[in-house]
Amino acid sequence: MEQKSGSLVEWLVPLAFIVCAGWLIWHMPAFILDWGGHGDQLAAHFLRVDVAPNMPVVMGTHIDILDLASLILLPILGFIGVMTVRRAPMEFESWKPLDRISVFIGRVTMMLVVVLMCVMLYEVFTRYVLSAGTLWANELSLWLACFIFLCAGLYAMQQRSHIRIFLLYDVMPRWMQHICDCISTLLIVTFAFFLIYGGYGEAFQKFGRWELYGSAFNPPIPATVKPAVLLIVGFVAVQAIINLISDWNAEPVVHTAADDIDQDELERLKKAVGAEGVGDLDVTRGAIQSDTTRHG
Repeated sequence: MEQKSGSLVEWLVPLAFIVCAGWLIWHMPAFILDWGGHGDQLAAHFLRVDVAPNMPVVMGTHIDILDLASLILLPILGFIGVMTVRRAPMEFESWKPLDRISVFIGRVTMMLVVVLMCVMLYEVFTRYVLSAGTLWANELSLWLACFIFLCAGLYAMQQRSHIRIFLLYDVMPRWMQHICDCISTLLIVTFAFFLIYGGYGEAFQKFGRWELYGSAFNPPIPATVKPAVLLIVGFVAVQAIINLISDWNAEPVVHTAADDIDQDELERLKKAVGAEGVGDLDVTRGAIQSDTTRHG
């Protein structure tokens, strides 16, 4: 996997994926009404939130051409994104085929952070400059933050950047480290299994009736976040198993205080003060002490 990252396609594909996913989620009542039964309350809600009410219906009685296009484009964009994602130099070197999915979700999460920032800045501008705050920015920010939090956890698992305590782990022999790795993976998988097993019924009910948040904007946060929790936790468990297999024969890593040193930052500091440790301004201890003595 080459370490070339930041190309235009890595920005556009996740952004297009977010647009299609957002449209599909916002218009999900059309699919529920046509595929899962008809409800007067849900139908009234869909009439209120339909972004393109005059588009020609191509399936059932509610699904229009844009809804169908989003449904078709979403997996296509996901496949393109997974195949075109590139590992950045600072990212973990393990690159199994399934790791691409987690990294692409990480790229989508990065773009969601940008979208969230734009929403918050727009709300600040309209509220404090135009004195006309929106009814949707607060709930939309909360909604986006939920997905960012969940997807960032999956990306952190793939990057091995979650919180870990190495005090005892590093002094263990390799065979004992393998045992600890297996136990921790088993605990993650067990937690994911019981969470999905216990929460599937509630998540399915919330999604089926398209449960809303209950605010003025009234987004379907309960209907979408609850299934997303179960889905992402399942992905995290699968990623934990992949990490265990990928790192099984890897050389043990000894963690020291030097791990917290940013080499790039050190290089920038060296360039700033010169190759000998000083630049235009002598900031060495001896120079400071001499200057203090001279002016004392």
